[in-house]
Amino acid sequence: MDKDKQQGKVGEEQLVVFTLANETYGIAISTVNEIIRMQDITEVPRTPDFVEGVINLRGRIVPVIDLRKRFGLEAAEATQASRIMVVELQGLTVGMIVDSVSEVLRLPTDSIEPTPAIASGVDSAYLKGVGKWDDRLIILLDIEKVLYQSEQEEVAASMEIVASGDSEAVQ
Repeated sequence: MDKDKQQGKVGEEQLVVFTLANETYGIAISTVNEIIRMQDITEVPRTPDFVEGVINLRGRIVPVIDLRKRFGLEAAEATQASRIMVVELQGLTVGMIVDSVSEVLRLPTDSIEPTPAIASGVDSAYLKGVGKWDDRLIILLDIEKVLYQSEQEEVAASMEIVASGDSEAVQ
């Protein structure tokens, strides 16, 4: 019986489920620091087009990317349901704008299939697979691959410029 309990823990993925352009996505809950309501975003010049800008999150400057733009999906205005998911990408804290966050879900690993060659117009490099839950398909994102290494470095560098602007008096 203990073995069954252990298999239950090992044999599932715990996901934060969200929507983008009427598609359902999931990312590992372990990568999500918090989920916040939309707030004013300060634009930062010379950043990639999918970087909306930065927010002040309890004294920390956090870059915010629009996942719709990142994935080449049609842009949309923020709504009451829009959220910013604050995640960790290889040591870089980033906010990701999504249309809505619906739930935290435990998805059995045997319900996850490899990524099909064409999946919802999103580059398959970002995808871990597709999960089946009830009558829904959940596109599983590999959060570490949402930004290429060069893009992570570019976002980090722009955050250093913002931070240095705030701390000129100290230096």
